[in-house]
Amino acid sequence: MKKIIFSFATLLALTAVFAFSVAKSWEIKKDYSIKFTNDDAEGIFKTFTGSIVFDEQNLAASKFSVSIDVNSINTGNGMQNKHAKGEEWFDAAKYPQIVFNSTKIAKTGTGWQATGTLEMHGVKKEINIPFAFVPKGNEAVFSGTFTVNRSDYGIGKPATGTGALVKIEVYVPVTKK
Repeated sequence: MKKIIFSFATLLALTAVFAFSVAKSWEIKKDYSIKFTNDDAEGIFKTFTGSIVFDEQNLAASKFSVSIDVNSINTGNGMQNKHAKGEEWFDAAKYPQIVFNSTKIAKTGTGWQATGTLEMHGVKKEINIPFAFVPKGNEAVFSGTFTVNRSDYGIGKPATGTGALVKIEVYVPVTKK
């Protein structure tokens, strides 16, 4: 009888630990915004999907796994869009997705930081993405601004200085699943 009670108590304790260690899942709302700017072009990506698991109290279980459809690029100029999707730039036929998978999320002095792998144009690099998280009931907003060097990913002709830097602004409203 003691074994049964002990086994039941152990199972109950493990269930409680698991229940409190699972981070919150968030669903991406349709009014997100993924903007980019550099010396040569600016625009948005219209298709953004993924999985966001984030809990301020449980960063170890938090994870971002998101993807941008390269074919959804919109610079406001049809010819420029076609050129950006072509072989010289993103080569959307061969590399249709830009993917970010976090490996660590940490609190910083000014907000949060996601460390992970950004894959573009077939090249994977570890990056840090600073972000803000503003919860409001069952909804929240993730937002952040960071810079990537397009030459590091083999996008476009090799460049140095500001011509290679692309500023990314992300605004992602979410609801709890």
